[in-house]
Amino acid sequence: MRAAIMQGLHKPLRVDTLPDPVPGEGELVVKVGRCGICGSDLHMTEDPGYGKGAGDVLGHEFAGEIVALGKGVTGLRTGDLVSVSPLRSCGHCAACRAGDVAWCAHFGLQAGGYAEYALTRPNQCVKLPDTLSLADGAIVEPLAVARHGIALSGIRAGDRVLVLGAGPIGLAVAFWARRAGAAAVIVQDIADWQRERALIMGATGFIVDRDDPVGAATRALGGPADIVFECVGVPGLIAQAVQQVRPRGTILLLGLCNQPDTFNSFAMLSKEIRLVTSAFFTQGEYEAALDALDRGAAEPRALVTETISLARTPEIFESLKRRTHQCKVMIAPGE
Repeated sequence: MRAAIMQGLHKPLRVDTLPDPVPGEGELVVKVGRCGICGSDLHMTEDPGYGKGAGDVLGHEFAGEIVALGKGVTGLRTGDLVSVSPLRSCGHCAACRAGDVAWCAHFGLQAGGYAEYALTRPNQCVKLPDTLSLADGAIVEPLAVARHGIALSGIRAGDRVLVLGAGPIGLAVAFWARRAGAAAVIVQDIADWQRERALIMGATGFIVDRDDPVGAATRALGGPADIVFECVGVPGLIAQAVQQVRPRGTILLLGLCNQPDTFNSFAMLSKEIRLVTSAFFTQGEYEAALDALDRGAAEPRALVTETISLARTPEIFESLKRRTHQCKVMIAPGE
């Protein structure tokens, strides 16, 4: 099979040929139809902390067709179209039975979507309804990440919400926040490129103000935010969020910051701000994201700005390391 393979840290991907995967007991093979390029994938090729290196195949936001079943796999058959959750787990412990698969003792992250075929497990596969495409199945993961953040935030109807960052996760947060009944959802970014997309996703406003980001957000919301979602992951944004949230409000961290950050804890303490971190999602949240699409929510499809071939993946992947007008780029390995 063809795959876009890491050549090592700080090096571009390379399209090459690898052996086709063969399912072992309790495994199955998916012919990848669509795979999203995630911001964390970009980090993985630059930061040794992620443990990725030469020979690895990235890609954890994918959907496809089951083409081979290993011994003991039940409930699925070849030809089924599935969305693949990237959260590996044993499937039978207490955490897995509760849907909290990220806390399974055997937890790991699935990758391999930047290839024509990927090996996975049946408990990670959710069948796609007839109403949905493989492209829909590949945007479920970022939607589930955002939904988990929304759940942890304690959002209530009527809240004023500020979303820092207009990437796919920030825009997905705007989508869920409006569905949760937020009265105002303002997306704030340092560039205007995603304004229209943010409004499509449910934001009530979009602001860019490098000189006075705190004042701009307060004016747009009509007061301090009840909840600030930090969806960027760069140093300094927690400190900014402390100024933007109301007393006893909530800051919810979804952005992956792989650098040390500092903020004035007294400023946070004096307002009794609640700082919450969010990682991964539950199985129920993954299925709820898929269900929202199945029920007719078309807005998340606006996240996808381009679909590319596997051959173009190294070029586009490198371009995404610099800020561009793109939002979510999908790879179609078989095209």
